[in-house]
Amino acid sequence: MILGVNIDHVATLRNARGGVEPSVLDAARICEKCGASSITTHLREDRRHIKDEDVDAISKFIKTDLNLEMAVTDEMLDIALKLKPHSVCLVPEKRQEVTTEGGLDVAGQQDKMNEFVGKLVNAGIIVSMFIDPDKKQVEASKKCGAQFIEMHTGSYANAFGTDKEEEEFLKLKTAAKYAQELGLKVNAGHGLNYTNVKRMHEIEGLYELNIGHSIISRAIFVGLEQAVIEMRDLIK
Repeated sequence: MILGVNIDHVATLRNARGGVEPSVLDAARICEKCGASSITTHLREDRRHIKDEDVDAISKFIKTDLNLEMAVTDEMLDIALKLKPHSVCLVPEKRQEVTTEGGLDVAGQQDKMNEFVGKLVNAGIIVSMFIDPDKKQVEASKKCGAQFIEMHTGSYANAFGTDKEEEEFLKLKTAAKYAQELGLKVNAGHGLNYTNVKRMHEIEGLYELNIGHSIISRAIFVGLEQAVIEMRDLIK
């Protein structure tokens, strides 16, 4: 497995006071230096953390891959087609949510997804669908032409250490196996931290883990460089 680092919450801290500190670009560079395979930013409709200029700067000044998380909207499609990031991860988005709540309902809007994903793939952009570990959503992701799924691990993370942990973990394991049988590559993320990430090694074929909040939280106490290295070493 490799590690993608989501740096949204560096921007959250900057925006709390305004100005330019801490620098999102500097954070991306540190993550890159410490072995992150990709840098993830979620450009939300309301720009609550990452701004357009952040994504533009990161795309120009880092050497590793930029993964752009985005909603399925015309505005975001135009931005992605202009920016041409290495990859995009299509996610559900609600203005009132604190963080992304659950996976994208690909199956419930198949025709729309087919057209949307097709435009991105035709532009040479790798597409991942952020979905719950559900067979129907895996099948719909394959049908729309995405090359990857990213399994939403939030339910597993919330259940970790409880009597629901095995049930939620089995859903991830089963969905990953099925996706790979269909020819999809599999990433995972959301709610993963320095404790619960260890079980991801039990899922065969996982390609990349995308982790943000836990790493940025850890960085407050040990620094971003050490926080990234610690997580990188845990998932190797």
